[in-house]
Amino acid sequence: MTMSAIVEDNDRTGSVLQGPVLAIAAPLSMLIFLEFFIFGAWFATLGLVLATHGLDGIIASAYLLSALAAILSPLLLGAIGDRYLPPRTVLAIAHLAGSAFMALVPAAVNAGNGNLTLVLIFAYMLCFQPTLGLVNAYSLTVLGQRQSIFPYIRFFGLIGWVVAGLGVGSMGLSASTDIFYVNAIAGLVMAVYAMTLKRTPPPAAGARFSIGDLVGVKAFVLFRERSFTVLMVCALMTSISLGVYNSFVSPYLAVLGISNVAGVLAVGQASEAIFVVTIPFALARLGMKWALFAGMVMWGVRFTLFIAASHGGIAFAIGGVALHGICNDYFIVIAAMYLARVAPQDLAAQAQGWLILMVSGFGQAIGSALSGQIYALSVAPNQAVGAAAWTPLWFVPIGLAVVTAIVWTLFFRPVSSTATAE
Repeated sequence: MTMSAIVEDNDRTGSVLQGPVLAIAAPLSMLIFLEFFIFGAWFATLGLVLATHGLDGIIASAYLLSALAAILSPLLLGAIGDRYLPPRTVLAIAHLAGSAFMALVPAAVNAGNGNLTLVLIFAYMLCFQPTLGLVNAYSLTVLGQRQSIFPYIRFFGLIGWVVAGLGVGSMGLSASTDIFYVNAIAGLVMAVYAMTLKRTPPPAAGARFSIGDLVGVKAFVLFRERSFTVLMVCALMTSISLGVYNSFVSPYLAVLGISNVAGVLAVGQASEAIFVVTIPFALARLGMKWALFAGMVMWGVRFTLFIAASHGGIAFAIGGVALHGICNDYFIVIAAMYLARVAPQDLAAQAQGWLILMVSGFGQAIGSALSGQIYALSVAPNQAVGAAAWTPLWFVPIGLAVVTAIVWTLFFRPVSSTATAE
């Protein structure tokens, strides 16, 4: 299916979201809602919770371990799920186990036990990270020829994150360990709900298993296509900025004097809800390449606004948070749609896993580690200076956005299908 065909199909979604299609879209929308409610309930303000409880020294490590979990788990579960387990079963098991680990985190944090806290967060993320790619792959599989409505279904993930953020913030839990209990309860609900979903067979059922499947070796064939390789490289560089943002945006907002940090961060997801529905129109007018380009370069703009906020303009910080919509929607969502088109069916889960690997794995790992070092060297020793002490931390993602823009412009050429479909 060509890009023009996708666009033409998108133009008809107003009439498509009716009748039988609604019966397919509704359960998928709830699935995405729950997935991101679970994530948004705790991940956005994890750094603030740790800082509030005297564990600011492990903030970068916590997000680094989350990224390492993304590196280790998605391809493994993708390979196993492709062969042996229905996606709904994998989702149920992963969320059930994750809830058990998350329920233990509050006691560790309240006791000031940084090492145990890190172990539990790592164990939880080993369970959760694979589900991010899996819900994408499952949704796109169930949608079949109607994959063009995926952005509208993904919209409910944004709603889930916003509801979680506003709920946590309104209850005054932004810096409380109770956010981990909220996550654990939501995870149990998700485990039960997953088993009510339509059963789809493992896409590679009956295929011979090999050790190479554990690291997604078969998906390496996708790197023969230049567009896939360039997408992965740019995803890596962009996600370094995401790692910086996730690790330290919540404590930075607190330094600026913002009390309802979770509520402000929910503005970012609210903007995603706005931008995600514009994706079909952006694809029609900008095309795949330039829509993705916009999502990548806006990361540099948002950190420029954070620097401006350090000079007394909190509105600039809120504006930087609000750019989360175009930064994420025009990058992650469109990239997932692109991979659904170019990846063979038996590699669909692993192709989505590679995207999550770059976004939530290598990129965020580098971003978390790098930002942790800059924080320790430049920010922590100069806390008396206030928000201005954070400026060196924001220079890195600005520079990366410039480099990414150059690489993307020069080397990316979208294709409608892969030559490696066999």
